[in-house]
Amino acid sequence: MIGYLTFGLLGLLGLSIPVGIVLFLLGFGIDAFFSPFPLTKGLGNLVWSTSDNATLIAIPFFVLLGEVLVRSGLATRTYAALDRWVSWMPGGLVHANIATATMFSATSGSSVATAATVATVAMPQAEKLGYDPKLFSGAIAAGGTLGIMIPPSINLIVYGFLTQTSIPRLFLAGLVPGIALALGFILVTALICMARPSLGGPRRVFPLAEMLRALTELIPIILLFTIIIGSIYKGWATPTEAAAVGVAGAIAIAAMFGGVSLSMMAEAIVGTVKITSMIMLVVIGASFLNFTLASAGIGRELQDFLNGLGLSPLSFMLVIVLVYIVLGFFIETLSLMVVTIPIIVPLVVQQGYDPIWFGILMIVLIEMALITPPVGLNLYVVQGARKSGKMSEVMLGTLPYIGAMLLMVAALIAFPQIALFLPDALQ
Repeated sequence: MIGYLTFGLLGLLGLSIPVGIVLFLLGFGIDAFFSPFPLTKGLGNLVWSTSDNATLIAIPFFVLLGEVLVRSGLATRTYAALDRWVSWMPGGLVHANIATATMFSATSGSSVATAATVATVAMPQAEKLGYDPKLFSGAIAAGGTLGIMIPPSINLIVYGFLTQTSIPRLFLAGLVPGIALALGFILVTALICMARPSLGGPRRVFPLAEMLRALTELIPIILLFTIIIGSIYKGWATPTEAAAVGVAGAIAIAAMFGGVSLSMMAEAIVGTVKITSMIMLVVIGASFLNFTLASAGIGRELQDFLNGLGLSPLSFMLVIVLVYIVLGFFIETLSLMVVTIPIIVPLVVQQGYDPIWFGILMIVLIEMALITPPVGLNLYVVQGARKSGKMSEVMLGTLPYIGAMLLMVAALIAFPQIALFLPDALQ
């Protein structure tokens, strides 16, 4: 069954079949070859019960929130404001890429949307000021990955739904590692540019009065993030309700800056429908595959196999990390999550690990998959925004940031409280 899943998944994806359809086909194959019961007879009820879940309504709301912020021009304002505050450091404008990605990660919930937003705004500046294309584009691609870690994260919502773990606790758990990764990216950039100043471009120092005026551009985004996350953590709203409030707030902010129009809203809604449809097809396909895997007994078989190996919990976790790194080269991130969660998470819990903690560790590994070839989506997004140069430049530019992610993986394994401190403290 493991061979069937591995070669079937890679083979079908290699034929460019949509991921959601691949998951259904794998489930049909398990039903046909490995199950003594006709599992497909429950498909209708399973699709309905998966779709009819209020938690998942948060996904289109958070997608729409990000679409409104991006299409209303707030990204340009945010980038310019952060430029005033971080361009004095070694690396100059490269830090604005990471800072802007961090800011938009706290509202959009999508890594690809974050990378696309920052790349569109930043690339003209890179060419005008003469920055090294590798480091500049690599920072954008890596900074964009923070969209699935810093709450509200669509991937964390999907993880919480599939594992039946608390989404507010997952959001809390992702906050410290997400901010730590952002600071780590900034530190890596500064160290590289101190060693080789020519890579960092000009360092610009702005008058204090201009820096303070720039803060007014950031206040609406910070306030929006505070309302969304604060209402969830305080228990005033569920993630779904907070997402709806966030959409209303984003539209109000966009209107305040004159960025709302019928054409903009139409584009945002169409974009939301497309992205949400893709995500929901994958989630429903994953639920069907999970159902067939559980019914065929693969979890029990794997548990017996691993117990027979006599691995310590730490050795087991290192194997899991290696598996995710390797799979991340070949499988798109959301697909990697939904395919592996039903198999891996029960085994991780059986080894005594916290599922909330493992969700954050998985997200860091998924972030790496976004910037590793050949299917790292952020690489293609940034290269598309560049409109010139080679893809290899973007790939090389992400290498220092992949190193920072590996250090975060090691830190989370050595010190689980990095992720669990806030959820435990605010229970």
